[in-house]
Amino acid sequence: MPASAPSAHSASAPSPEAAPSASAPVTPDALDAGTYSALRTPRSASALALDGTWHQISPRWVASQFLQNGLFLALVIVVMLVMAFAFEQAWVWIPGGIVILFTLITLIILPRQAKATGYMLRADDIVFRRGILWQRMVAVPYGRLQLVDITHGPLDRAFGVSQLKMVTAAATTGVQIPGLTQPAAEALRDTLIEVAETRRTGL
Repeated sequence: MPASAPSAHSASAPSPEAAPSASAPVTPDALDAGTYSALRTPRSASALALDGTWHQISPRWVASQFLQNGLFLALVIVVMLVMAFAFEQAWVWIPGGIVILFTLITLIILPRQAKATGYMLRADDIVFRRGILWQRMVAVPYGRLQLVDITHGPLDRAFGVSQLKMVTAAATTGVQIPGLTQPAAEALRDTLIEVAETRRTGL
């Protein structure tokens, strides 16, 4: 009696095990200390959405920006008064008024913008988002990071906030995250450097 043909199961080669996928890096507790508690997102059904945990910036950044813009407005007003009364240059009221108007509009919407700013640490990249009407969402792969820099001016230091800048080989994917508390900026910098080194070496 002829031998029966081998079944499809016995003839097929054993399937290789799937390579384990990289997991998201462990997020330090400092990232969520002293920040907003809920990210402001658009209500539209077509809004961009991601699965993960969003981390936000500090409300102290808004206070710092109010003070800096307030000092700028005071300087503009002083210049306007000097030009108008000391040098009798009446035309200065028009450009000065436009600058003051745009600065005030910026300050009005600044708290809403701050609450809509956040970042997410995923398995292979960090995602930064900002904006409600005009959304910007950028994903920076860990393996492409070339520089992680922290900057803060005198007033930022007074309010305890910093700006973290990520630089890649492509200048268009560079991201600046404002309004981080100093512990959060340092913790995020260390985490990004560690994960970037791991991704580049393929571990």
